[in-house]
Order: sequence, then structure tokens, then C-alpha cells
Amino acid sequence: MTEHGVVGEWVDASGHDAASGSTDAVVLYLHGSAFAICSARTHRGLVSRLSRETGLPVFVVDYRLAPEWPFPSAADDVERAYQWLLDTGYEPDRIVIAGDSAGGHLALDLIIDNARRRVPQPAAVVLFSPLIDLTFALAERRERRRKDPMISAAAARALTSLYTRGQQPHIPRLRLAIESGTVLPPFLVQAGGAEMLVADADHLLEIVQSEAGTCVLEIWPDQMHVFQALPRLSPEADPALRRAARFIRAELGRLPSESTASSTRIETPCSD
Repeated sequence: MTEHGVVGEWVDASGHDAASGSTDAVVLYLHGSAFAICSARTHRGLVSRLSRETGLPVFVVDYRLAPEWPFPSAADDVERAYQWLLDTGYEPDRIVIAGDSAGGHLALDLIIDNARRRVPQPAAVVLFSPLIDLTFALAERRERRRKDPMISAAAARALTSLYTRGQQPHIPRLRLAIESGTVLPPFLVQAGGAEMLVADADHLLEIVQSEAGTCVLEIWPDQMHVFQALPRLSPEADPALRRAARFIRAELGRLPSESTASSTRIETPCSD
């Protein structure tokens, strides 16, 4: 689907007619893979399961990829997609942002940009194995303690550098600088205990806490990067996705005046 400059795909296992705007809530999904590979199609399986578990339609942004489209192309496409949902008629407190890996960086950039432009924030943010530190310094420190079974920090940095080439790593939109006093939506973050980006997940928890926001961080022991997408390999994939779906439904069911639970880090999630 292409509309008003927004490219993406509706994935609906909820039984609603998402494209017609007949539902009042939606998930905006930002796929990962280092800003350079993957698409709405590659994430269709994960997103359809998320749609089924939440009972919500999901719109997956097919943002432009590096190296043909370097920074800030992907971030601009995500911003455009969020604004398009607002313009379509979705209320901000009926939109949930979700994503994995590099989609985590894009999600936090959107939240920061919303605050800067005074655009209403979404109801909540759900992230799987988010990439936050594009220098991979945090990942390298984690790697020295336990190697990631999927990829090295050096290889991941080489991929993301296709997106960030020519940019200084510490410019605000790449290091995700948050202005003091920024009001953040509630976050749920899930990361695998075996992946190097568990360090980024911890860093994101610290960022949200520093602004008095709320973030539930779940570390799933011995799981790999975005294990939620691999139900045939990981018995924990479906329980983790169900927990994410419950969080989404709970946040969408809150009144604006209601507060979320305090930030917390859970090493071993309860059985589903």
C-alpha cells in the first residue's frame, strides 16, 4: 500500500477491516535488520501473530533502506506514517508503536521527535531486542562477557554504518538525546539473555527512568535476538508475544489519568 507518501502493509489477523479505518485502535510496527535489509513482507509472520494476540490490525512501515537511502530517510518515513495514522482518524491514545532491533531506534526517535514538535504521543511502545546505541560500544562490552550466537558487534556496526555514513555518531537523532522534562509513553521491552543487545535494553530502561517514565524490561534467559519471531525454534517465543499483547491491551484500556506500574527489570518472566 502507498498513500500520501506512506509505504507499508496492513496485517490483520484480528477480523477487523483495518484499511477502511473501521477499528479505533492500531499497532504501528517498525521492522528491524540494521536499516538495510528486511521489509514488511519478511516480518509478516511475526506481525500476524501479534495482530492475532492483540486483536488489533497492524500497519508495518516499509521505510526506505540503506545504502540507497541513508539517515534520516527511515526515521522520516516512520514519522510520516505516524502522522498519516493521526490524519486518518486514529486518536494518539489508540495507537501503539511496536518494533524490533533497529525498529527500536526508530521508535525512540519518533517519541523524541513527537515531543520536540509537540505531536501527541502514542498510548505505549513495545520493543523486541531494541538497538539503541549505534556505536555498538554497549554491545561490545556485553560481547566480552558473552558472545552473541547470531552476530558480532563489529558485523552489526558495519551494516548500520550503511545508514549512518557521513554522520557524526553523537548527533542528537542518532544518540537519541532526550530533552529534560520530556513526557514518555509507557514502554515494554523484551530482550534475550544470550544477545549482545541486552545491553541496549538495559540502557533504554535507564533512559526512560531518567525522565521519570515507566518501562518494564523483560530479560528472557538464554534467548537470542528477536526470538519472538522464531516460534519453531524457541518455546518462549509465543509466551513472550502473549505477554506483549497483554501489555498492549492493558495500556489501550487505561484512562488518560491512570498511571502505569513503576519501571522494573525482570530477569526471569513468569510462566505464561
